[in-house]
Amino acid sequence: MTYGCQTWSMTKAVGQKLRVAQRAMERKMLGLKLTDKISCKEIRNKTQVSDIAQYIAKQKWKWAGHVARLQDNRWTLRVTEWQPRNGKRSRGRQARRWRDDIVRTMGNTWTREAKDKEEWRRGAEGLILQWIGWTEPESSLLIEQGRLRQLEDLP
Repeated sequence: MTYGCQTWSMTKAVGQKLRVAQRAMERKMLGLKLTDKISCKEIRNKTQVSDIAQYIAKQKWKWAGHVARLQDNRWTLRVTEWQPRNGKRSRGRQARRWRDDIVRTMGNTWTREAKDKEEWRRGAEGLILQWIGWTEPESSLLIEQGRLRQLEDLP
């Protein structure tokens, strides 16, 4: 279901569709129906499966760090930095690009920050939760715990 997810350009609509599909699969695993009226949190506790959006964000974060650390002029790095400039722009909002999520979270200097592998990994947990847009109360607690762990790891 998540093959090649590192290269996806995630939107809210795609994320919602993936979560719905994941919940349907979890219900099927447990032999439940929608009419059983069991909450998603209870199903998640029984299956112990991680959230698909969080998994995809983590994979994308890892891939972004890998691409930023490439030394030679490979096509992956060139495509990441490519800006289309030919012809007339079509009407409407710009299409979402792969790097837009990372730039929104980390800023335009993400490639410099990703050069330090250990620092990039340490900052991942809290930023991934922020990146996927969790607004539940426990997510803010997790983000704070991630920041506290980052501060504890500093010399």
